[in-house]
Amino acid sequence: MKRYAAFIRAGFLLAAIIGSISVVTAQELKPGFDPDEYLEMLRITARQVDSADAVNFPAPDHFKMEYRSEAGPLDNRWELWANASRSVVVISIRGTTRKPISWMANFYSAMIPAIGSLQLNDSTIFNYKLAADPKATVHVGWTIGLATMAPQMLAKLREYNSQYHTQQVIVTGHSQGGAIAFLTRSFLYYEQEAGRLPRDLIVKSYNSAAPKPGNLYYGYDYDHITRNGWAFTVVNALDWVPETPFSLQTLRDFNNLNPFTDVHKQLKKQSFIVRLYLKRVYGRMNRKSNKAQRVFTKYLGNTIGKQIKKALPQYIAPAYNANMNYSRAGVPIVLQPDAEYLNKYPDSGNKVFIHHGLWPYYLLTQKIYGKNP
Repeated sequence: MKRYAAFIRAGFLLAAIIGSISVVTAQELKPGFDPDEYLEMLRITARQVDSADAVNFPAPDHFKMEYRSEAGPLDNRWELWANASRSVVVISIRGTTRKPISWMANFYSAMIPAIGSLQLNDSTIFNYKLAADPKATVHVGWTIGLATMAPQMLAKLREYNSQYHTQQVIVTGHSQGGAIAFLTRSFLYYEQEAGRLPRDLIVKSYNSAAPKPGNLYYGYDYDHITRNGWAFTVVNALDWVPETPFSLQTLRDFNNLNPFTDVHKQLKKQSFIVRLYLKRVYGRMNRKSNKAQRVFTKYLGNTIGKQIKKALPQYIAPAYNANMNYSRAGVPIVLQPDAEYLNKYPDSGNKVFIHHGLWPYYLLTQKIYGKNP
C-alpha cells in the first residue's frame, strides 16, 4: 500500500511538472527588451546574409528554419523559424542585397498613405492598413516589399496556428529587413483587428539597424499598438543607416492646432515694421521647405519609380503624399560604442558600413548586457 501511495504521489508530481512545463512553454514571450532574445534574432538574421560578415556567425540556439520564401521582384525574402515545440515562430526578413533593384527599393522613399492599396500587376492589388491615423504615411519602396511577402506570411501564420496552435510570433530584420519588419508588425496588428488573424496572437518585434519607416504619425501609431514593451529598435550609435531616409518637416506636418499655420493672425499683435519683416521671413521659409519637399518627392518618387517599374512592369505608382517627415519608431535600444569597440571598428576611413554589420551589433550587445561571447 505504501509503495502504491508513493507511486501515486510520483505520478501527481510528474503531471505537475509536465503541466508547469506546458505553462512555461505557452508563455515564452514576455514584454521588455531581452538581450538573449535579440542575440538569437541576430543569429537567425545571419542565415539570410550573403557576405563575409556572416560566415562565422554563431548558429541559432533555440530555433530551426522551416520555411524560406522565393525572392520577390525587389529581391525581398523572408524566412519562418520555429522553436522545438513550435509555440513561438520567427518571421525573419532579409535586408538589402547586392542587387541594384534592392538598393533602388531603399531610395524609392516617397511617402504614401499608411492606409491604401498598391497595384503590383494587372491581377494583384495589395490592400493594406499600417496605421489608424489618416495623417500617417510610409516609405513606398518598403511597402512594396511587404506587399510581395505579406500573403505568404499570413498563410503560414494561419497554418501554424491551426496545425500547431502557435500563438506567439517574433518579427525581426536587420537594415532594410528591419525597416520592412516595422511595416510587417503594423500590418499583422491591423489584420488581427480585422479578424483575418487570431486576436490572441502575441507579436513581439526586434528591428535591428533599421532606417526610419514612416512619418511622425506612423511612429506614434506604431508605438501605441506595441506599447508596454513589445517592440524595440536597436541602434549602434555610430551607424548612419538608422538616420535615413532624408527627413524634412514643413508646416503641413504639424497637428491641426498649432501657432504656425495661422501665423498672420499672431503677427497682427506686432508693430508694422516687425510684422512686415516676419511675414517676409516666414514666407521665404515656408516656400523653401515646400519646394525642397517637392524636389525630394520628384527624384525619390517619380524618377526612381521608373527603375522600380523595370522589375514590376505592370506596377502602377500611387499618388505620393506631400510629406518627407521621416521619424523613428519603436522603443530605442542604443548600443553606445566605447574605446575598445573603436579600436576594433575605427570611426574613420572609407568603410562606410563598418558600424552597420551584424558583428558590431552582436558584440556591443554582448558587452553592454554582460553576455558571454
